[in-house]
Amino acid sequence: MPLTAEDFAAIRLTLQLAGVTTLLLMLLCTPLAWWLAHTRSRWAGPIGAVVALPLVLPPTVIGFYLLVTMGPNGPIGQFTQALGLGRLPFTFAGLVVGSMIYSMPFTVQPLQRAFEALGPRPLEAAASLGAGPLDRFFSVALPLARPGFITAAVLTFAHTVGEFGVVLMLGGNIPGVTRVVSVQIYDHVEAMEYGQAHWLAAGMVVFSFFILLTLNWLQPKK
Repeated sequence: MPLTAEDFAAIRLTLQLAGVTTLLLMLLCTPLAWWLAHTRSRWAGPIGAVVALPLVLPPTVIGFYLLVTMGPNGPIGQFTQALGLGRLPFTFAGLVVGSMIYSMPFTVQPLQRAFEALGPRPLEAAASLGAGPLDRFFSVALPLARPGFITAAVLTFAHTVGEFGVVLMLGGNIPGVTRVVSVQIYDHVEAMEYGQAHWLAAGMVVFSFFILLTLNWLQPKK
């Protein structure tokens, strides 16, 4: 059989991680993207730069500092232990936190561009009809920005599926807990099990191709 039980476990864990990460980021990053698209605050530039840092930083750097911060001597680690939550590194919850930070720009930036593309006129028209701020956001802005939401969700999911450096640094290589597909491929290569590595790697190539194809179909045609 081309794929082992451990391979399927890694696939399930990867899809679960990508799904949870995408859902949480879509919920948390929508107000942030809205604020970045409309604010004139001097903090918009620095905050936007912090959000985009994972695009330029090596994943191992992000994973290392997350490991230190969430470790037993780090501020987040001490806080979670004080709450009785234990330590986040080498757990699925820790992978979710790391994945959210690493994939955040792939959520925020498409949403921000979608909100910026709306322009002020639809919201002004809704306001002239008596719609309040929340009503304008949910009834006008969200439906009009739907392509941006789809792009953000697809990119975030795909990017999380392809993670390696962050998850390996922060989660290690625990079967059924933190061993995702990218780490499983690495294990197969280290063990010189190239046949099984090919099956998983080829699946990632096909998955990535269809993600890009889907995004191309979703782009508005001129």
